[in-house]
Amino acid sequence: MKRLPTMKQLQYLTALADTQHFGRAAQRCHITQSTLSAGIRDLESVLGTAVAERSNRRVLITPFGLQIANRAKAVLREAEEVMEVARAARSPMTGEMRLGVIPTIGPFVLPRVFPALRERFPKLTIYLREEQTAPLLARLENGELDAALIALPYDTGDLRIDVIMEDELLFACNRNHALAGAGEVSLETLAGEQLMLLEEGHCLRGHTLDVCTTSDRRARAQFEASSLLTMVQMVAAGVGVALIPRLAVDAHVTQGTGISLSRLSVPAARQIGLAWRQTSLRTEEFRLLANTLRELADMT
Repeated sequence: MKRLPTMKQLQYLTALADTQHFGRAAQRCHITQSTLSAGIRDLESVLGTAVAERSNRRVLITPFGLQIANRAKAVLREAEEVMEVARAARSPMTGEMRLGVIPTIGPFVLPRVFPALRERFPKLTIYLREEQTAPLLARLENGELDAALIALPYDTGDLRIDVIMEDELLFACNRNHALAGAGEVSLETLAGEQLMLLEEGHCLRGHTLDVCTTSDRRARAQFEASSLLTMVQMVAAGVGVALIPRLAVDAHVTQGTGISLSRLSVPAARQIGLAWRQTSLRTEEFRLLANTLRELADMT
């Protein structure tokens, strides 16, 4: 019978490829360096070729070794999901879940729903990672995350998406601005305003530009903020105007700032959705999570 690599050998290889160091790879795998070295040698014996070049100072993974390491990560991820499916079959919404969330959603949604989530699913441990959309989805695609809360529209490729809620965008300006106190603000009126944007990488930037179509995007790019909270403070200081999600307003980010809020004459909104891989074996759990988040959002 043909010998095949073991899961442990594949785990050792991926750790070595990530760290480029036998000692650090051994620490990641919670084994001794000699055990890891022996495991790599056994793997090379099974494969019939070297996966790493060794010297006294460093480790260099061979091109073949990198190719095998990338495939090994997929194999290990699938093995983990098999165990998660078995666990879910015994008891859904238990164990661990790695959830990503973007900065313009996390601070405003999670505090509202997490207490109820913990109460409903006490045996589920959710590990959170906050990051901008593109790197977040990259982590989701390569298996570092199980699911992610993102804002739409956004190009999500072949990911599964379950829309949870609509999040209206509101016009915000300084209380001394000419448009302060307006019941509604037209898009034509916004054309002449200094529109505050979040910096590149935030999907809210794209959503804002989609609403406030302008040919002079380069000029508007002078008015950028690194976070939604920073943008609120700059609007409060009279630097410019902005579109702010209602989720953030409901979380009181403008409270005490003197900012005036108005609806747009043509209402605009982004969608909040839960994304996960098409190939994930935990689809039913993610659908249950999306339904629960939708229910909790309606209650708050």
